[in-house]
Amino acid sequence: MTRGDTAAARSRQITERRDPSVRAASHLRLVGGGRASEGRDPTTRSVERFDSIRTRSAILLLVGVLCAIGLVMVLSASAYTSFEYYGSVWTIFERQVLWMGVGVIALFGSCRLPYERWRRLRVLLLFGSLVLLVAVLAPGVGVVSGGSSRWIGIGQLRIQPSELVKLALVVFGADLIARRVDRAHETGAVTAPLVIVTLVAGVLLLGQPDMGTALVLACICFALLFAGGVPLRTLARLLAGTASLALLLALVEPYRRARLLSFLHPLQQRNGSGYQVVQSLVGLGNGHLYGLGLGNGRQKWGLLPNPHTDFIFSVIGEETGLIGTLVVLALFVALAFYGLRAATRAPDRFASLLAVGATAWITVQAVINIGAVIGVLPVTGIPLPFISFGGSSLVITMVAAGILANVAGYERNPRIVSAHRVPSVPRRSRV
Repeated sequence: MTRGDTAAARSRQITERRDPSVRAASHLRLVGGGRASEGRDPTTRSVERFDSIRTRSAILLLVGVLCAIGLVMVLSASAYTSFEYYGSVWTIFERQVLWMGVGVIALFGSCRLPYERWRRLRVLLLFGSLVLLVAVLAPGVGVVSGGSSRWIGIGQLRIQPSELVKLALVVFGADLIARRVDRAHETGAVTAPLVIVTLVAGVLLLGQPDMGTALVLACICFALLFAGGVPLRTLARLLAGTASLALLLALVEPYRRARLLSFLHPLQQRNGSGYQVVQSLVGLGNGHLYGLGLGNGRQKWGLLPNPHTDFIFSVIGEETGLIGTLVVLALFVALAFYGLRAATRAPDRFASLLAVGATAWITVQAVINIGAVIGVLPVTGIPLPFISFGGSSLVITMVAAGILANVAGYERNPRIVSAHRVPSVPRRSRV
């Protein structure tokens, strides 16, 4: 080791002793200007291949492409259902266009709103979303559909509080950990409060019942704790306890147990709880490599339940083939990459954790949905982000994407700023 390297190492150690947040947030340095860049001269050309692409522009472009795919596939997948229930093949698609318009407004509104403003709303968001979750369970208030009470509203104007609680958990958790980052190793300072809030929301969600969203909340919680520097041993114990509790809840409730058993052996339950998965796999198999062509899918004509919502990925596979499904997967992987890059280049700890939470939310939900469609995960009934038909689910997810893009707008240039230095006055990038 040269004298210069020794001096640099000592400087980093002194910085970590003076600023515990640097040491506690080491888990964040996974993409972009993190550990992969340590030991390199930031002014050299050995920068990541994608550094020429603005993170904010990439996120907005990826979300736009996913939304465009969603509009096309909702129109194709909902034609039969729309005609059967409403007498027109356009009704569901028109509603999706309406909600998409609201979502675009929400996307650019949250993209323009400085991320620090969300910090002021953390208590209101959390308290309001929990109150709405309780209201959903109240007789005469919650709207029951398909055996579940998940909505509040009149007619087609409904909101789903379970979507709002995801946003509330991301904002609350990011603020909590950012304020107590120097105490991340203390269970009572960071881990316990965030886990308690997640547990309360999860219990209310299970009462609807909505175990899929409860799992998404748990994953958001783990992502925030990991990025915040909570010791891995604590996370491992928490993960083991959560997995045991989820398995117990799945076995206790009869319909969840049936779904779990059908997931393990779908063909044996093809006329019962495994019917959805079997029909989904048939549709994917019909697509082969190039698909049957847009609009030419067969399973959506009364054979595949929920083709425009929970199982829209199966319609994508049937009509666009393996190539189409891989394109969708690649788009979500790219969005996860740029989301994590926004987190590692954020100007402060709160922004980093916001980006981690939003990225985990979107990515985990996509993984759970696609996993259920292809038969590797139990069916949970959550939509595919940006693509499935939805109202409040689409709008709130667009808000999350807008927050992610806003954080990315303040990204630090890895060619100029070292991995351990945060500029005092960050500058926003322009699209």
